[in-house]
Amino acid sequence: MKKLILIISALLFSTLFYDKSIGLNLFLFSILTLIILVINNKDDFKSKRTIIYSGFYLATGLAVFFHDSALAIIANMVSFFTLIGLLSEHKASIYVNWLNGLYTTIAGFFHRNFTVDETTQKVESKKEIDYTHLAKIIIIPAAIVIIFIGLYQNGNPIFNNLIEQIDFSFINIQWLLFAGLGYYLFANIHKPIEVEPATSQDLKTSNLLFKTKDFSISQLKQENQLGIILIALLNILIVIFLVTDITFILTNLDIRASVFSTQVHSGINALIASIVIAIIILLYVFRGDLNFYKENKTVKNLAFTWIVLNAVLVLSIAVKNSQYIYYFGLTYKRIGVLVYLVLTLTGLITTLIKIDKTKNIWYLFRLNTKAAFVVLVVAAMINWDYHITNYNFKYAKSMDINYLIDLSDNNTFLLKEETETRTLDKNSCDRIQKKYENYCMELYNNDWQELKYDNFKLNLK
Repeated sequence: MKKLILIISALLFSTLFYDKSIGLNLFLFSILTLIILVINNKDDFKSKRTIIYSGFYLATGLAVFFHDSALAIIANMVSFFTLIGLLSEHKASIYVNWLNGLYTTIAGFFHRNFTVDETTQKVESKKEIDYTHLAKIIIIPAAIVIIFIGLYQNGNPIFNNLIEQIDFSFINIQWLLFAGLGYYLFANIHKPIEVEPATSQDLKTSNLLFKTKDFSISQLKQENQLGIILIALLNILIVIFLVTDITFILTNLDIRASVFSTQVHSGINALIASIVIAIIILLYVFRGDLNFYKENKTVKNLAFTWIVLNAVLVLSIAVKNSQYIYYFGLTYKRIGVLVYLVLTLTGLITTLIKIDKTKNIWYLFRLNTKAAFVVLVVAAMINWDYHITNYNFKYAKSMDINYLIDLSDNNTFLLKEETETRTLDKNSCDRIQKKYENYCMELYNNDWQELKYDNFKLNLK
């Protein structure tokens, strides 16, 4: 029964993807994958975490249907590996889920059916299969049947005509090979596996810091003094910078766009780098036994202050980037800065918790990779090309129309609508019209596997 389900799934896989572009088929594949996983791992789907990750996976598949963006496809793939890895071990960190998911997808079948003998370092089959006998019962009867067909064809003209009328041209070898790929994929993932020793090591690794055997009061006193001096000076420096930076923002609201552009380009990258370095410095200072030193309250308070000031710096950068967007409009790079700031702010908050609750660096790594995954899924749900185009037409002081035209087809209908309500130069109108016609032709030629939400929008026009 299990093999029959895998064969049916393989045939559906080839039907969905063979010689087709990405569209509705990826969402249907997500549903098919979940059905296979539920059938073979029923108990695992009683967990809330599994249900949430399954929801993420389906949501990203649906996002691909609504707006066929590269980000949505990437998010769907990452969600796929995350879910597969989660089923292999629920308590593992998310980055170990990714490792287990990737390994299961590539080599799950071989891992389950073959094992390495630690004493001889030889690969041995887990199941005793007589491959010689299997080859005999397939190849020998087939060869003999073919020989007799040839003999009977020469001995009977009616039988010869019957054989010649048999037409196997309907068989698509490439389609069958693609189905074979689908079978291999589903055979790999239907029962996820763990990568060792990475999984077991991750489960053994705690989030807490512990006092070491080399605990030395005199040495920690020196480290504490160094930490106080260093972080106090950095606090003074960042306060001075923030005062001047906020003054610049408040007194230069109407600064020329070209000057502001230069200031933003030269400053944002440096400021983001400074925040990352700040987090690294704090992780170094509170890497070990200083967390358990009784006289560390001052350096801790200074560290908390510095984290809060860096958070204010993040908000300052966000304001500058928002002003930049106001002058020049939205672009992927400017959106990327905002996403990076969200992740950086998350890093600052988790660093504060790490210091306050005496956590180790693994705690930060686990929590921040999970946060990055959630941000990826949320970002994939948004049709960025549409919103970039819509914002720039409505609010941007200066708009690069060529940039908007060069975006993906997700903004095509909106661009076409804008040409009907706005006065644009002839070259831009011609380019938009050509883009619209090409996209409409692509939608008309889509098979059912390649359908997108825009197919239905086009039919309503």
